[in-house]
Amino acid sequence: MAALATPFAFIGRIGLSLIFILAGIGKLMNPGSTSEMIANNPYLSSMGFLPMGWGVGLFELIAGIFILVGFLTRLTSLVLAAFCILTALFFHNQLGDQLQQAMFLKNIAIAGGFLVLFAYGNTRASLDSYRAARRDADKTVVRERVVHDEALDGEDIVVTDRTTTRRD
Repeated sequence: MAALATPFAFIGRIGLSLIFILAGIGKLMNPGSTSEMIANNPYLSSMGFLPMGWGVGLFELIAGIFILVGFLTRLTSLVLAAFCILTALFFHNQLGDQLQQAMFLKNIAIAGGFLVLFAYGNTRASLDSYRAARRDADKTVVRERVVHDEALDGEDIVVTDRTTTRRD
């Protein structure tokens, strides 16, 4: 089972990221409809969030790509979890309407997936994992010193000290 963890985690990241990548592209292609939806929301329109259709689209696209490739995964997943919860509360809060209730629960479920991703972090199939491995590799310090050894007829020999420092 442990051997399947990495590919399944990657497939899960693909699923979570596709929602935001495709939604972001859609909003960037037609930012007016998102801006109109924000303008029709009594909470957000009073706070001055009116021309934000393109900003929301760009945010969703970039955050989706970050999750897909595993870059800043924990931070991005936490931000997207909050985004999903706020979207559910501000836009899908009419729980008497079955469609709105389904959209509310979908956003809460996606937020739950992002919280699990935040809790467990990355797998080997991510840029964060690659960056951590490089960071650990960069912590190897090699020192060379020349020692004069009388036992070898006075020839100089090179002694290499290798020190590896790891942070947890």
